[in-house]
Amino acid sequence: MKTLDLAVILAYFAVTIGVGLWVTRNQRTVGDYFLGSRDLPTWTVLLSIVATETSALTVISVPGIGARGDLTFLQLPLGYLVGRIAVAWWLLPGYFQGTQETAYTRLETRFGPGTRRTLSAAFLVTRFLGDGVRIYAGAIPLALVTGWSIPTSIIAMGAVTVLYTYFGGLKAVVWADVLQLAIYLMGGAAALWIAWDLAGGMTNALSEAAAAGKLRFVDARFDLTATYTLIGGLVGGGMLSAASHGTDHLIVQRLLSTRSLGDARRALVGSGVVVIFQFVLFLLAGSAIWAAGRAPADLPADQIFPRFIAESLPTGIAGLVIAGILAAAMSTISSSINALASAVTHDFYVPATGRTDPAHLMRVGRGVSAAWGAALILAALGFHRYATGNDTPVVVLALSIASVTYGALLGTYLLAGVRGIQGPHVVTGAGVAMAVMLVVIFAGRLSGAVPALAPLGRLAWPWYVPLGTALCMLVGWLGSRIRPLTGASTRLP
Repeated sequence: MKTLDLAVILAYFAVTIGVGLWVTRNQRTVGDYFLGSRDLPTWTVLLSIVATETSALTVISVPGIGARGDLTFLQLPLGYLVGRIAVAWWLLPGYFQGTQETAYTRLETRFGPGTRRTLSAAFLVTRFLGDGVRIYAGAIPLALVTGWSIPTSIIAMGAVTVLYTYFGGLKAVVWADVLQLAIYLMGGAAALWIAWDLAGGMTNALSEAAAAGKLRFVDARFDLTATYTLIGGLVGGGMLSAASHGTDHLIVQRLLSTRSLGDARRALVGSGVVVIFQFVLFLLAGSAIWAAGRAPADLPADQIFPRFIAESLPTGIAGLVIAGILAAAMSTISSSINALASAVTHDFYVPATGRTDPAHLMRVGRGVSAAWGAALILAALGFHRYATGNDTPVVVLALSIASVTYGALLGTYLLAGVRGIQGPHVVTGAGVAMAVMLVVIFAGRLSGAVPALAPLGRLAWPWYVPLGTALCMLVGWLGSRIRPLTGASTRLP
């Protein structure tokens, strides 16, 4: 690695740690640590949401999709925006009734503490597995540029993230997210500009991409086996976003840290608009790299952008783009650590011990944060072993994992508005949905032994959440009719 590139990366690490230490000045309670004292500005929460959901997968995998395919991936973020609008007007008002510490506190009112803990556990498993992939993805370019092994890169990146998250809590995470978003967008813009220059200019690059069909945006087919279609993007992407931004504590935690319901709505919907432009940037970067002849057919898709950084960007700019990828990865890692620790502390530790002293809970939260950080690093090392030699884009792998439980989580919230549905019905529906979705996701590999699974293996992943949601609701509703239970059936607020 060139000295200037290394200096840029080290400067980024130093500033990020400094942010974490700076915001610890006035932290005294668990509310300060996990919810930023509920006074974070709207624009910081908006940008933090974008940085959190982006991760290194966007910066690495999406340019590879643009280089290998076209722009039909953009049909998904259109659905993401639709899903956020629905969450902003349907779910968010309930989160701002009273004082709620996690996304699953409100389910306790409707279904009881057992359901709350079950759904919180589902969040913990999904987030743990999905973010193990994201940490692994962020280590790939760091390893390529520094010459370190991927395991060494995973440990180095994870250690820095755990450090500032442990001390700074959610405020450190959010303000670091703002810095990290700015860095990786600047890096992406710089890479796009240089790739266009290598391809003979923006006009020539876009002309070549258009002639090759790489600027196609809409696929109007109704095909459940096609990954990126308009109906799949609007329905599948919309329901995925509704689940991830309405039931996943990773995002809900940020929305609860705003000053009002109106601020939360503006942050959520605005983040959907920013995400669309972000995907455009990185898809165009991929098509420009292809036009510049820097995307050989024998190179795995996830290595196209990292290899371009290492071989084609000038010194200093390469360091900036690598810092941007690290920023994207670390924003998601830090967010996950804080959200996972919050869920464990409030949904499990407090009910089990009865301890509610804010200062004590902050100490517990910090300890749980450190433990989750170590666990996520180990998960990333495990996914490195799993993904070696596999050309499946890591963004698809991570979203497939998330889809195992997102459908069940969304189905649970929808069932909360149906009379007669109670906790055991919901838990049964969610359990069946998650079990079936595991079979669906691995159907392709299992079809050799069980040929009947082959059709399920061809289902495109954007349809995973709609399928999981439908299964959860159907099983829960049937259960309430077959075995109705006595007791209160309060509607979800």
